Amino acid sequence: IYSTIQQAAQQGAITAARATCATCGDAFPADATVTAAVGAVMTASNLDPTQIIVSPSPLPSLCSNVPSACSVTGKITICRNAWLNSAFPAQPPQCGTAVSFQYPFNLLNVPFTSLKNITLAAQAQSRMEN
Repeated sequence: IYSTIQQAAQQGAITAARATCATCGDAFPADATVTAAVGAVMTASNLDPTQIIVSPSPLPSLCSNVPSACSVTGKITICRNAWLNSAFPAQPPQCGTAVSFQYPFNLLNVPFTSLKNITLAAQAQSRMEN
């Protein structure tokens, strides 16, 4: 389940960071398109995308003079125009998108554990392409 939600977040970040075709005006996909990409990966693995929980996400720093914008659509946080790689100072930061959400997991059928419900977090980044 963790692998699937990470893959879903990655697919969402890739979708959000890639502009449409040049003849279409090079617009970036709407938040609903990003949410649909996340949902498609989850549905393909028999996970219910309606169970997604909003992930608390700090507002990322801005790319140059372009305002950063985070929005929550379908309980998925999508941050655009954010600096990436801030945790690795040896690498120059790149402008991109971040997608994050949480997913509940029920441990009722797992023996030898006192935990019954946990929340798994998924977060992925993708640099913007021209």
